[in-house]
Amino acid sequence: MIDERSAKPAEVPRRGPPRPAREVARVAVRADGPGGPVERDDWVAVEEPLEIRASGPGQEPTAVAVTMRTPGSDFELAVGFLRTEGLIGPEDEVLPPDATPSRGCNVVQVALTRPFDGSALKRNFFATSSCGICGKSALDQVAVLCGPVAPGPTVGRSALLGLPDALRGSQRAFDRTGGLHAAGLFDVDGRLLAAREDVGRHNAVDKLVGRAFLDGELPLSTRILLVSGRTSFEILQKAAVAGLPIVCAVSAPSSLAVSVADRLGITLVGFLRGEHFNVYTHPGRVDPRV
Repeated sequence: MIDERSAKPAEVPRRGPPRPAREVARVAVRADGPGGPVERDDWVAVEEPLEIRASGPGQEPTAVAVTMRTPGSDFELAVGFLRTEGLIGPEDEVLPPDATPSRGCNVVQVALTRPFDGSALKRNFFATSSCGICGKSALDQVAVLCGPVAPGPTVGRSALLGLPDALRGSQRAFDRTGGLHAAGLFDVDGRLLAAREDVGRHNAVDKLVGRAFLDGELPLSTRILLVSGRTSFEILQKAAVAGLPIVCAVSAPSSLAVSVADRLGITLVGFLRGEHFNVYTHPGRVDPRV
């Protein structure tokens, strides 16, 4: 049985301050090994639904989406989702979360300084790899949301090779559960600027984009994005809207991810592990000599 209320940080975390208890939950497991079964407690990543709502001055909140996520940075996630899905633009202003009445722990309302146009919700969201939408339709939809990214910087091979270890070093919740994805923003020298964890790598990206939007840092035209796992169409769509010129992953890209990166001028790096990586699109931004 899962007991999220009793979940608490480990007594001596490996790195940094304790994580909020809502990110992890304690479960009872039977661990089988060479010495036989042992009953013990284990930690798992919390997964809960989050309803995202948006409103303008004097408007009733509009329900935008429900996403399954790991609690934490929920306001960043909501703002990032609205931006990467084209529901708010770069000119929009978002009121701080404390200016909006609380709607419960699994509901986030984003209040804008101008009227929120919910008509865009009638379009199809290309949100999962099982949506059944053809590649051309998906690419056309991305073209509606954003244009090609700026030329961006050049990054050296040595800087790229150091990204996975830097991101892995920030994953305190993963240390305890082994069940969370991560996304990190880096500068061209390979320094980690921000990282977020979530059960969904697309949520981790939205949390980063939402934070950047709130800080007035979009577009992220001089930054590098690294995601754990693979890169999908959805990840590249969000990266393109955020203006990211270089997207890296420790695993493989999908064919549609490669198509989006090629069309929108993004350098896509995959299988970034150890001393090796593949550059699938726009390799001119990667300098193999340094």
